[in-house]
Amino acid sequence: MVKEAVSQTSLPGLPVRRGKVRDIYDLGDRLLMVSTDRISAFDWVLPTPIPDKGRVLTQISAFWFDHLKTDHHLLTMDLGEIVLPDEAARPSLAGRSMIVRKCQVVPIECVVRGYLDGSGWKEYQQNGQVCGIPLPAGLKQCSQLDQPIFTPATKEETGHDINISFERMVEIVGVELAEELRRRSIDIYQRGAEYARTKGILIADTKFEWGLVEGQLILIDEVLTPDSSRFWPADQYEPGHGQPSFDKQFVRDHLTATGWDKNSPPPELPPEIVDRTREKYIEAYEQLTGLAFAWK
Repeated sequence: MVKEAVSQTSLPGLPVRRGKVRDIYDLGDRLLMVSTDRISAFDWVLPTPIPDKGRVLTQISAFWFDHLKTDHHLLTMDLGEIVLPDEAARPSLAGRSMIVRKCQVVPIECVVRGYLDGSGWKEYQQNGQVCGIPLPAGLKQCSQLDQPIFTPATKEETGHDINISFERMVEIVGVELAEELRRRSIDIYQRGAEYARTKGILIADTKFEWGLVEGQLILIDEVLTPDSSRFWPADQYEPGHGQPSFDKQFVRDHLTATGWDKNSPPPELPPEIVDRTREKYIEAYEQLTGLAFAWK
C-alpha cells in the first residue's frame, strides 16, 4: 500500500503550537486543531507517520462529541467557514481538522481506568494501589475493576505525564473543580464504555482533557480514541496477560521486540507495521461508528 501521510502542516502567517500529534493554529477568536499522522510511543514521536491516523482520530472524536451530549469545544469541521492563508493546503487538512473554542486548559490529565493495565498495573504490583487508591488483592493484569477509578496525572509539555493522587490534584486545582472533574470524567467514561461494548470493543482506560470557558467546564482535545485510550476486542478478552488491541499498543509491542533502548532516537517503522497499524485504527473507527472510513 502506498498512502501519503501528513506528518506536519504549514499555514504561513498563523501562529502555531505543535504537540506530539496536533498542530494548533490561532485564528484569533478560535483555534484550528489539526491532527497529523504523527505517532508517539514511549515519550518519543516516531520518525514514521501512519497515513490517515489523524483523520481517524478526528472522526472518532467528532462521533463522541455528538454521541455523549456534553459541553465541548468543537464548533465545526467545515473548513469552508474559515479563510486559509494557503488554500493549497485545504485538501490535506480535510477530515483531520476541527475549528474549536478557545478556553483555559485545566492542567490535569483526567485518567479513568475500568481495567488494570499499563502504569496502573505496574503500580498495583508494587503496592496494591493505583494513585493512592487501594485495590483488592489478587487482581491479574487486565482484570476488570469493580468500579472505574479516577487516577489523575500532571500534564507535561515533554516526557511522560506523572500519576498523582487525588489529594495532590486538589492542591493544584482546588477541591470543587477536582471533584467536578472526577465526577464528569467517570460519567463520560462509563457511558462511552457501555456504548463501545455493544460494538464489541472494551475501552479499558482513557484520559480526558478539560477546559474552562467563562467558568464552565468543556471537554476538549480528543475523546475516547485509540490514541487516548486502550481499545480491546471484547471477544478476545482474557485477563492475566496483555490484550490484543485496536490502539497503538501494536506499535509499542513492535518497538519493544526490536530491542530499542527507548532512550535513543527510535527506529523507523517497517511498511508492514505501518500498514497494519493504519488498518487497526480504521477498524476501530468502523466498528465503533458503524460507518465506512471515507479516505480508504
